[in-house]
Amino acid sequence: MPLSELYDPSRGYLVNDTVVVEAEVAVRKMVDYWTYDSKKETGYVGLKNQGATCYMNSLLQTLYHIPYFRKAVYHMPTTENDMPSGSIPLALQSLFYKLQYSDNSVATKELTKSFGWDTYDSFMQHDVQELNRVLCEKLEDKMKGTVVEGTIEQLFEGHHINYIECINVDYKSNRKESFYDLQLDVKGCRDVYASFDKYVEVERLEGDNKYHAENHGLQI
Repeated sequence: MPLSELYDPSRGYLVNDTVVVEAEVAVRKMVDYWTYDSKKETGYVGLKNQGATCYMNSLLQTLYHIPYFRKAVYHMPTTENDMPSGSIPLALQSLFYKLQYSDNSVATKELTKSFGWDTYDSFMQHDVQELNRVLCEKLEDKMKGTVVEGTIEQLFEGHHINYIECINVDYKSNRKESFYDLQLDVKGCRDVYASFDKYVEVERLEGDNKYHAENHGLQI
């Protein structure tokens, strides 16, 4: 922490020219990770990294731990003629089943093959937000006409109001928009609440970015 932040009165670290530092020490037994039994110790197992798929593994573990989502994936119709490497629903069902019942870490190669990825893709870092969006779109499409139709929308869709008010003329506009995810700024924000505050802060549209108000032309 920079000293300037420590000395900043608004941060609340210094009280009466005194700062109190507390330390908590926990003593744990040495763990041999070669023989560590994740299933026995935690009840869960992990996913194997194919090379640069840690971002995907984090997303898959997050989705797996949403009970309603996991149940919907299990209820997606598949046939005995489907192959996991050619069917995203079946590959995801297989992956979730193994995460639930396997005693060892689970491979993701069948799932990435169902994406149409080759070895090169598995060693290349992809954008986790884009992967989540593409995966949800494909699952949403596969769920149409089934008992789990609408699950993705029900679980993940949110709404916000895009509100515009002109300064110099009497013009107001608002539009309801839906979203499945939000892109939040992290840099310079102390926590997720600050990120949300920054996301909804007022933006002034001026210069080349003026707003075209109906019957009023370009306005600030």
